[in-house]
Amino acid sequence: MPPPIDKIALIYIKEGKILSTRSKDKSKYYIPGGKREPGETDQEALVREIKEELSVDCIPESITYIGQFSAQADSHPEGQLVIMTCYQADFTGNLSPDHEIAEIVWLGFDDIEKVSPVDKLIFQALKQAGKLR
Repeated sequence: MPPPIDKIALIYIKEGKILSTRSKDKSKYYIPGGKREPGETDQEALVREIKEELSVDCIPESITYIGQFSAQADSHPEGQLVIMTCYQADFTGNLSPDHEIAEIVWLGFDDIEKVSPVDKLIFQALKQAGKLR
């Protein structure tokens, strides 16, 4: 069995909806973030990925650990897991899709069928915590 895919994600909620993205050539939405590069800390990976995808700068001192979630990796062979380490953070700048991102959207719990398996777990946890409507 292959090792799990190690990803970092930004949980950013406004008015009961979560910031999500859709990559070019994809139909599902994903919580912004991505794979850690060798030697990167969680914070370094989060800051880099969010800058690459959303054109904004995370404020390092605002980064707070939310939790870790694991599920079948979307668009990968059965048995390939992804481990998503999630943080919340504030940022400066204006949200704008960049790099491989085609679209930035705000999703509510009703949109759960539009996201990847690991994001579904995150949506459920946020709903239970009363943060996602």
